[in-house]
Amino acid sequence: MKKSAEKQLFQYAWLFRKRIFIGLVCLIIAVALELTGPFIAKRLIDQHIIGIENQWYQVESKDEHTVKYRDALYKRSDRRDESDEILQTRTILQAGRNYYFTEEQVPITGSRQWKDGVLTIETSDRTYRVGAEKLKLQELYSFFLPEMKSIYWLLSLYVGLLLFASVFQFSHTFLLQKSSNRIIKKMRDDLFSHIQTLPIQFFVNQPAGKVVARVTNDTESIRELYVKVLATFVTSFFYMGGIYIALLLLDWKLALLSLLLIPILLIWMKLFKGYAGRYNRVVRSTVSDMNGNINEAIQGMSIIQSFRQERQTSAEFERLNERHFTYQRKLIRLSALTSFNLVNVLRNLAFVAFIWYFGAGSIGPEGIVTAGVLYAFVDYLNRLFQPVTDLVNQLPQLEEARVAAGRVFEILDERGEPVVSKPIERYKGDIHFDQVTFAYEKGNEVLKDLSFKVNPGETAAFVGHTGSGKSSIMNLLFRFYDPQQGTIRINGNSISEWSRQQVRSHMGIVLQDPFIFSGTILSNVTMGDERISREMAIEALKAVGADHFVEKLPGKYDEPVNEKGDTLSMGERQLVSFARALAFDPAILILDEATANIDTETEQVIQQALEVLKEGRTTLVIAHRLSTIQQADQIFVLNHGTIMEQGTHQQLIHSKGEYYRMYQMQQGAVGIEAV
Repeated sequence: MKKSAEKQLFQYAWLFRKRIFIGLVCLIIAVALELTGPFIAKRLIDQHIIGIENQWYQVESKDEHTVKYRDALYKRSDRRDESDEILQTRTILQAGRNYYFTEEQVPITGSRQWKDGVLTIETSDRTYRVGAEKLKLQELYSFFLPEMKSIYWLLSLYVGLLLFASVFQFSHTFLLQKSSNRIIKKMRDDLFSHIQTLPIQFFVNQPAGKVVARVTNDTESIRELYVKVLATFVTSFFYMGGIYIALLLLDWKLALLSLLLIPILLIWMKLFKGYAGRYNRVVRSTVSDMNGNINEAIQGMSIIQSFRQERQTSAEFERLNERHFTYQRKLIRLSALTSFNLVNVLRNLAFVAFIWYFGAGSIGPEGIVTAGVLYAFVDYLNRLFQPVTDLVNQLPQLEEARVAAGRVFEILDERGEPVVSKPIERYKGDIHFDQVTFAYEKGNEVLKDLSFKVNPGETAAFVGHTGSGKSSIMNLLFRFYDPQQGTIRINGNSISEWSRQQVRSHMGIVLQDPFIFSGTILSNVTMGDERISREMAIEALKAVGADHFVEKLPGKYDEPVNEKGDTLSMGERQLVSFARALAFDPAILILDEATANIDTETEQVIQQALEVLKEGRTTLVIAHRLSTIQQADQIFVLNHGTIMEQGTHQQLIHSKGEYYRMYQMQQGAVGIEAV
């Protein structure tokens, strides 16, 4: 059963759960410490700033909480000790922007108005009118003095908590990002390793540029998911959770009202996922197509320029680029609508509900909400919308990563074959095709009930027109593909009993178009295999005659070469490729039209090397130039997947069949009879 992309992403994260868990614990601690700020501010305002608006008792003894005012000592009612003897009760109230001292004991709730030395206090049940004096700034400050120690302590506590929270914030960011990079590293390693287990047919159907885009671009988008999106979502959810807990502690009714934000956010995320997912699939697919187009254009630039197809090639790219631009613009519009309008609308609605709630029910003559609670609520509401904004702003990246993950996991879900490199005993090279039938596509057979045998140490050549099945035989022998019918045996063992790596472990191949990797001449021979020493590689190069041109290079055997080996001629590249095959000392050597693109002089060098090197190994040759296979022990003439003729060069010439006709066309009739 195919797993969802989300589940597979979670499984990769689960591999690094310990570090992620520690990071999340650090995040919870950091959020908890940071969210203490409004509570500290609430206590500071209510208890130590606004708290002076209270009843004040006149006492005789002086301590840290007493205030001297007009030759008398006063202490706030909530600071009184049981041992304090109360002489008189006075009241300090705020009216407008000023504070007033009255010698009467009056309620500290209700609306107030001061005029001509009279302070009027209206409560729900009665009205008080008392004489009151306006406190001067210096006098007012003296009433704050006993609270300054607590104010400084709370401020220091808040700063300390913020510094402490920053340590945990750094730890959580570092741990999550480190885990994210490790996740992507493993994912890329898994992806690249898995690609190497996929059958050749997969790469036939997938342009190289598209595969590269999935390994690089798509995994990079997933990296952003773990580095930014995951951290943002986790941070935001914990932050919002902490804020809701704080709101519940302050006022559970308003907290429940604020919870309406969550379903609205979830509905919007669902809608965004639908549209953004569709747009992102087109964008990611188009990026892959663009990579494939660029890769193809670069590979074939010489042909494009030779046939003056620059305009057509550019038009093809512009068509893809236009599609990418169109859908990217749709994503930008959707993101702009999300990040700005949605959050602002929700914020404004929340503050309308906040004002309505407090204005209608709590502020008035019998108001029960303090200034500190109001401040804390406003602070928490402001803080609440920051994670909402962060969440909404990360939605485009989330959908992009989700679509990219789907594309990556499509490759990982492709059925590959396990790499089994367990050594097998070197076989002698006895090859037997027994009634083999093979088709690349169902119903279009390229080999039909094919049977032949090549003895160890023999050189067998396969000739025929294009499409006759020559290369298909080599593809089957190398197990790039498996036949639909029949059996292929090496030394009497069916190659299906071995893994593909075991079958190829004692084979070497030289293709018509040799591939040179970026590196050096020597590294292209050894292929980084520790079993191939420098001396062995140099000996292989000398055996095929490559030393004639390598010794002339500035770096000789360590001469740098780029991808495809453009600094080398076709013949030189072929010699390096031939030395690569020989360095591994194969039991079976396959030359797939290896001399087709080589000049006569280089071909003679290879032919001379082959006479020495083919001793003791089976050599299979695919050739169009019949002059290169005259010394073969067997020549098989193929036609539409069947063997028309079989024999040595001399036998086939004297039989005057299809081989004779092909040889006559290449060499001309002169001297054929003499042969």
